[in-house]
Amino acid sequence: MPMAATKRDYYEVLGIGRDASLDEIKKAYRQLALKYHPDRNPGDDAAPKRFKEAAEAYEVLSDPDKRQRYDRYGHAGLNGAAVHDFRSAEDIMSAFGDIFGSGLFGDLFGNRRRGPRPGPDLLLKLELDLLEAARGTTRTIEVNRQDFCNECQGAGARKGTVATTCNYCGGRGQIVQTRGFFQVATTCPACGGEGARITDPCPKCRGAGRVPTTVHLQVDIPPGVESGMWLQQRNQGELGDLGAPRGNLRVQVLVKKHPLFERRRNDLYCQVPISFAQAALGAEIDVPTLDGPDRIEIPRGSQSGDVLRIRGRGMPDINGRGRGDQLVEIVVETPRHLTPRQEELLREFAEIEHEQVSPRRKSFLEKIRDYFTEEAEPDDSITS
Repeated sequence: MPMAATKRDYYEVLGIGRDASLDEIKKAYRQLALKYHPDRNPGDDAAPKRFKEAAEAYEVLSDPDKRQRYDRYGHAGLNGAAVHDFRSAEDIMSAFGDIFGSGLFGDLFGNRRRGPRPGPDLLLKLELDLLEAARGTTRTIEVNRQDFCNECQGAGARKGTVATTCNYCGGRGQIVQTRGFFQVATTCPACGGEGARITDPCPKCRGAGRVPTTVHLQVDIPPGVESGMWLQQRNQGELGDLGAPRGNLRVQVLVKKHPLFERRRNDLYCQVPISFAQAALGAEIDVPTLDGPDRIEIPRGSQSGDVLRIRGRGMPDINGRGRGDQLVEIVVETPRHLTPRQEELLREFAEIEHEQVSPRRKSFLEKIRDYFTEEAEPDDSITS
């Protein structure tokens, strides 16, 4: 079975140091994207791979949160993060419109507009406690996004007027020039690439065609959701072009640390302290679970570190395949303060215990005896 290819270090991909600034990251990416763009390297199978690799590196290192996770945990730290799966040069151009959208570099390869562009996704983080993650819940979240201006219906022009075709680019939105073997398309400076100009802008949105708005949306949290998982609501993201759908709303779930339980996949782990007497004699004790207290039996002779399992008291599986277990680790507490009577009884116990050495302690004492015996014997291999 072939092994999966190991991803290169993103700093190595961009050829920058780990302390590089955002401007340095952006500059390095532009240079590599220009060098490896498939349109400039026809017939070179390695160029598209390098082009995609550089885009992945830029996406992570230009985002402060993703960069911090990558710096701390490497590629594994990006599990659960919103990282694009770039499938084509057009995907990359669309994702990084701030770099590819203007100037000579941005339009060097045409930056072709193929109809109205969907809006970008919006990313939010939602914090839950462990019980909410276990049982599932519905949360109302506040989303700041843009909406089309209801005065001009998104056109940007004053009501009763229309935008006129840009006479500088003829409505194409681009100025194409021939430079050597290449045709270079640059964004029209007169209309900003829109192909039309608004001479009488809408007074409400000042020609933008859209206004900021705040909406409240309900997010359904399924039982068993884990920290770092993403939930998606389609067409609830940012606006796209007129006639195009909104982007999606992506909500990352962050589960707060619980004072008693630690999640291990679908199992829950907790430590329960017991007394020396309970460990030696056995006992029945109440332990906390997500469903309330549960009574379990402590076997006679339990040791610190022993783990008892309560079936079906862990987290529900997010795919509906039952529940995990609860793991209870026994911690035997040694009393710090004894009453005279307790001390008297323990001394009596110690005298009896000395006469009846446990098999484990006996084995340990024998190992110590053998060790010191070997140390005391002279080594005949060493001569003076």
